[in-house]
Amino acid sequence: MEISLVAEPVFHIGTFPVTNSLLVGFIVALGLVLLAVIFRRRKLTAVPTGLQNFLETIVDGILEFMTSVTGDRGKAEKFFPLAGTIFIFVLLSNWFGLLPGVGSIGVAEVVYGKTILVPFLRSASADLNGTLAIALASVVGTQIFGIAAIGFLKHAGKYLNFHNPILFFVGLLELVGELARVMSFSFRLFGNVFAGEVLLIVVSALVPYIAPMPFIFLEIFVGLVQALVFSLLTLVFLTIATVDHAEQH
Repeated sequence: MEISLVAEPVFHIGTFPVTNSLLVGFIVALGLVLLAVIFRRRKLTAVPTGLQNFLETIVDGILEFMTSVTGDRGKAEKFFPLAGTIFIFVLLSNWFGLLPGVGSIGVAEVVYGKTILVPFLRSASADLNGTLAIALASVVGTQIFGIAAIGFLKHAGKYLNFHNPILFFVGLLELVGELARVMSFSFRLFGNVFAGEVLLIVVSALVPYIAPMPFIFLEIFVGLVQALVFSLLTLVFLTIATVDHAEQH
């Protein structure tokens, strides 16, 4: 039994190492792109069936949930490409890590005189680099939406306000909060998914086959909750960022 905090390289493209978690991220992203291309080339019908009905149900369900948060269907549709994509990608990445063979099939390598298993695949959310990248996409995307909605100067005024010392101090706190948000987003998702991996490894080593089943169902639920929390917070911050301070008051 080997628990690694760092994602292991599977192969290299030149000098760039492709880790097992990065490979899963590519697989999930490629799968979503292929699904979108297949769906786009299909002849859509007024009464959806099959794949069209399945995808429309998912998209409409996400939009309804986003509308309940933003209070505006138009904003929900506008934010869907970012918040909705984050939800779907994080959810599939979390669940992909629970598939048979993921994390358990790999090659044996000798490190510091000890033989360890380096898996070919590992959940993208179990790598801090992966969750950090998603967090940066969320925070940077929020800033872009904010600038597009209220203008650069008004948006920058939320962080650099020289009208009086109190507003200047509040702006600095807002700026520190944006930086802290990147850390909290990435560590929250990474910690929960990595802890789930460790739990399943320990339980499987102690009592294999039957005992891990309840924990697998638990991790399915945790994966859904973490994806929901990440996208929900992104949606809330998007809503706040696109409203002027004067409108908020």
